[in-house]
Amino acid sequence: MASGRMEFHAQTIMQHANFAFVLPNDVEMEEVREPRHYDRPTKSLILLHGLTGTDTDWLFGGVAQEMAIQYNLAVFMPTAGNSFYLDRGYPGGNYGAFVGEELPSYIRQVFGFCEKREDTLIGGLSMGGYGALHTALAYPDTFSACIALSSALHLEEIARGDEIAVGTMPEAMLRDVFGDLSGLLTSEKNPMVQVRRLMAEGRKLPKLYMAVGTEDRLRNANRRFSALLEYEGAPHRYEEGPGDHNWTFWNEYLDRGLAWMLG
Repeated sequence: MASGRMEFHAQTIMQHANFAFVLPNDVEMEEVREPRHYDRPTKSLILLHGLTGTDTDWLFGGVAQEMAIQYNLAVFMPTAGNSFYLDRGYPGGNYGAFVGEELPSYIRQVFGFCEKREDTLIGGLSMGGYGALHTALAYPDTFSACIALSSALHLEEIARGDEIAVGTMPEAMLRDVFGDLSGLLTSEKNPMVQVRRLMAEGRKLPKLYMAVGTEDRLRNANRRFSALLEYEGAPHRYEEGPGDHNWTFWNEYLDRGLAWMLG
């Protein structure tokens, strides 16, 4: 098992970008529950942190290393600040293009992974769950699958300025991230809009896995998005289980999501 941290100059965000990585290059088979995952080439998972997080969250709080071992995954975890992994529309502020284009390209050049759509996945928690969904839908030719945990999909509440939104992020910060909040729900920053457009165009959507805890304040927002996927006939699996917005839930359901995706 190889692990480490790197940085490179990312043009999309005009700064040195950090990312952590875990590579299952010398795994002992005695550690692996399902050795059949090693009968295929190693797949890649870009794994996103939540609000206030960094590239090491999934290493120290999460189970990135264990998932790399169990599912034969090369896991890459970038730092993207509190950007929601969205493009601001100007050079230096395009975090969507950073995660969806520049980082996979860099991984291909340096590590030799993320070469094929079918071998490239994206996932994340909370803000990163939103980011994983939005990025997968913005770059459906890059990502074949997405695991979104406790996703910050409460865009209706953000647009209305409800306490669930402004209690976490100041209104000025929300406007900086999402732009004009009055137009948020009809913009491409809304994954519902992305899904409808892709379905109308007859595009192939990534396979989506969603999970949220029954005690999580974001449960209703996740239910709304799941209902849209069901209505549109989009390929997905939605799960709820006991738990709140915490690592106990995310670690369990990352494992469950990968088992479903790769099983």
